[in-house]
Amino acid sequence: MELPFRDEGDRLLAAGEVADIRARLRRIAPAHDLASVIVCAFDHRTRMLPFLYADLRMAPAGVRAVGSSMVDSGFEKTRIVLQQWNRKVRPSQMKLDGRVPDLLLISSMQLHWTPCRELIRDACRIDPAHRPLVIVGGPKTIYEPWDVFSPDPDDPWAADLAVTGEDYVLLSLLEVLLNARGSGERIRQTFLRARDSGMLDDIPGLVYALGRGDGPPEELIDTGIQRLAGELDDLAHPALGYGLLEPPGRKATLSSVPAGPERVRRLTPLSSLVMTVGCKFRCQYCPIPAYNQRQYRTKSGERIVEELSRLYGEYGLRNYFGADDNFFNDHERTLTMVETLAMAKIDGQALRRRVRLATEATVHDTLQLREHLPLIRLASIRALWIGVEDMSGKLVQKGQSADKTTETFQLLRENGIMPMPMMMHHDEQPLRTRDDDSGLLNQVRLLKAAGATSLQVLMVTPSPGSKLYVPTYTTKMVYHSVGRRRVEPYLIDGNHVIASLHPQPWRKQFNILLGYLWFYNPLRMLHLLFGKGNRFRKQDVALQIFGMWGLAKTARRTFIWGLRLMVCTIKRCTHPPRSQIPMRSVDNHRAAHALPGTPGPAAEPALETVEAHS
Repeated sequence: MELPFRDEGDRLLAAGEVADIRARLRRIAPAHDLASVIVCAFDHRTRMLPFLYADLRMAPAGVRAVGSSMVDSGFEKTRIVLQQWNRKVRPSQMKLDGRVPDLLLISSMQLHWTPCRELIRDACRIDPAHRPLVIVGGPKTIYEPWDVFSPDPDDPWAADLAVTGEDYVLLSLLEVLLNARGSGERIRQTFLRARDSGMLDDIPGLVYALGRGDGPPEELIDTGIQRLAGELDDLAHPALGYGLLEPPGRKATLSSVPAGPERVRRLTPLSSLVMTVGCKFRCQYCPIPAYNQRQYRTKSGERIVEELSRLYGEYGLRNYFGADDNFFNDHERTLTMVETLAMAKIDGQALRRRVRLATEATVHDTLQLREHLPLIRLASIRALWIGVEDMSGKLVQKGQSADKTTETFQLLRENGIMPMPMMMHHDEQPLRTRDDDSGLLNQVRLLKAAGATSLQVLMVTPSPGSKLYVPTYTTKMVYHSVGRRRVEPYLIDGNHVIASLHPQPWRKQFNILLGYLWFYNPLRMLHLLFGKGNRFRKQDVALQIFGMWGLAKTARRTFIWGLRLMVCTIKRCTHPPRSQIPMRSVDNHRAAHALPGTPGPAAEPALETVEAHS
């Protein structure tokens, strides 16, 4: 189920408002001296293709953005802790500047929910009189905010509130709390007063609990859908976030100082950079259009150049991946950005001599910009992750086909840009076909011939916030358990088949491995190494070696799951995960983030959770 839309004209913040709220907070921040710790939850069981290396060597953009906003708002005592690097860190043992933090901010994706839950539970072990204000955000809470509040009376852990939007929502919350804070009062106590008096209800993008403090919440209050930052140039500078990173460690506590610039350069040789947000396509399995209220937002070319220049100058960062949904979404804006990047210089040399950019695009938009690919290459773009999905168009139609994909990839290579296809396997796609090219291996063969440098193959899984999310459950497509093994969050990664109506789902699991093996293998590596006329020889061979190593790790983690699918009884869900705690809006209507069947106003009849299926 997609997130509902705000009224037309009320979806974007006024120009300058994001910068203005940071300026207002800077004026009052010195009087409050807050210490904040931002933790990025990470489940190490997710380490496999196509995320290997980048998962540990690229500091996530989300937590860095929050850290940058905090520092730029005057809260300089802020630390960013990545569980990728600090597996044993525990909130109950954290101290920053010699004291328990005032704010504990946790960010999590859906597949990293298990360690996120443990972080919240551990924070609840702190004496309530000294406990930090626990706020959880990130992709998980955008769509499933109720999960940060336990409904179990025997284990009533809970965050204080969930943020269902971007960092502006957090800054709005802090502005309200600091203006209401009494002298010497813990910020969490201020929050409890503000919550009970309704002071938070005018901040869209929050979910908080009401009820007794010694048990599970009686109800959850949803303040609605956030307003979005319309001008991305107003966001805080990303260089600020890099200065807050906790160095890797094996302790439950924090180090006395963050990692310095030289160490940051070694720890995160890959850097994520937000340049654009949003996509014009309306794929039914994707939550991006609804989350962005069907808005497309960009930074100016001048701002991107300034960010790259500062990050290179302060940290020596050279390799960037654009955290874009579709960089070529708006052709006019794209050309304006790349023209600025192509002419820019860093330390007297052309930008492309100093930094390398990669980002995401579609076959359709790349072909529309074919005449401008030389300019795009001059703008330092060295690789494009292309959302090919399924060249037959049976899964989704975004203007791609076998011929158009081949033409796109050849054009990219001719212009010095590496094509990196992203494929999606699904129930209707066979492993191999004779009469057409709809089979998975047929399409992998075409991609190889077209010059694909890498390959990503993931199984279609239910994505919270998408149009197909609820139907995948109500059609009994999603697995609850396989044998005695329950489907845990870390399995919802696209590498494991956890949603399928295929009579032999184990075939789908092994098809993914065969697709990778068809692309990453010693014979192909030798062909790329000794073949003639390959301008990307080093990159192709390096990625083949990396791919074979990653495939070995992926096979080790997914092969047993395939055997389980073959021999074990599968239990299927009949409705999506939803809040067991009643939810409502601030005006006592249906909560914006509640799924069908959630108790509360306009609640729907309860459904059975699972049914057996052999």
